[in-house]
Amino acid sequence: MSGDIEGVGIVKTYKARGDVLAGQTVHALRGVDFRIPAGGAASFIGESGCGKTTLGRILAGLETYDSGRLSVDGVDLSGLRPKKREPYFRRIQMIHQDPYSALNPTRTVDAILTDPLTLRAKQTGRPKSWIAERQREVLSLVGLEPDYVLPRYPHQLSGGMRQRVVIARALTVDPDALVADEAVSMIDVSLRLGILKLLRELRETVGVSVLFITHDVATARYIGADGELYVIYRGEIVEHGPTETVIADPVHPYTQCLLSAIPVLHGLERPGPDRLTPTEPLADSQSDDGCLFAARCPFATDRCRTERPQLGHEGGTEQEHSCFHPARRHVVAVSA
Repeated sequence: MSGDIEGVGIVKTYKARGDVLAGQTVHALRGVDFRIPAGGAASFIGESGCGKTTLGRILAGLETYDSGRLSVDGVDLSGLRPKKREPYFRRIQMIHQDPYSALNPTRTVDAILTDPLTLRAKQTGRPKSWIAERQREVLSLVGLEPDYVLPRYPHQLSGGMRQRVVIARALTVDPDALVADEAVSMIDVSLRLGILKLLRELRETVGVSVLFITHDVATARYIGADGELYVIYRGEIVEHGPTETVIADPVHPYTQCLLSAIPVLHGLERPGPDRLTPTEPLADSQSDDGCLFAARCPFATDRCRTERPQLGHEGGTEQEHSCFHPARRHVVAVSA
């Protein structure tokens, strides 16, 4: 495993459908920059509809992008023909939100893993005997008992086991990176930690990088404790830096609103003294002029409503942010 994955200025727009917004341009991504180092972790957090899933699908080759540069191992994929890009995108595998819909219900786990391994054997010149050996190896890597799982259909497995099979299938092609899009949101709460722990262990044992997409700050903190955290709002990065720095010392009001929404364990924790909420809900009609968060920000000024802030270190912050009035606020819960 090797190679950094980097995006520079990634832009993606759609034409809206429906009665109200039909024909209008929807800005899913507005010039997003990111980098995932080899064997590293990067997490994207934000509200539903902020563009984080679109970014994951672009990275996995499931969506195109309008402009910008996406590179793997320093190779700019933007200028390559589709057939030339395929080997690079194959090295980046997607782990979807719903593990049941991601698996063919009419096929056993044996059959589900055999197809990609057969192709991999042809690509690498390995004998057919390798396929069965690799099946057992990848299942063991994800914490499953091969003899139990291989003859079974997806509906005969628990949600956590199905998600582990999805991850095992991704590993069959020896990926450099996994894109985990809300990978534990549809799994029973009691099983989520096991999947999160598995993703962390795969970084150590296999050297695979992880791009973790979520609205749950706690899971992003667990997966990317030693990585980078990107806070995305309406298709734009508004804060970015080391995960612990952004969570413990946020400076952008939107990040502070996200962190303020984390439930407090009453009796064990006290709410952060500076917790805040947006002044109004997110709406499609909100202006694109100035700061994208201005209409909902409790600290917005006239400058915020007319001028677009750029990502930088204004105010001498360790993390990057796009705010004219950055301020450290204590919003995360503290021990009682």
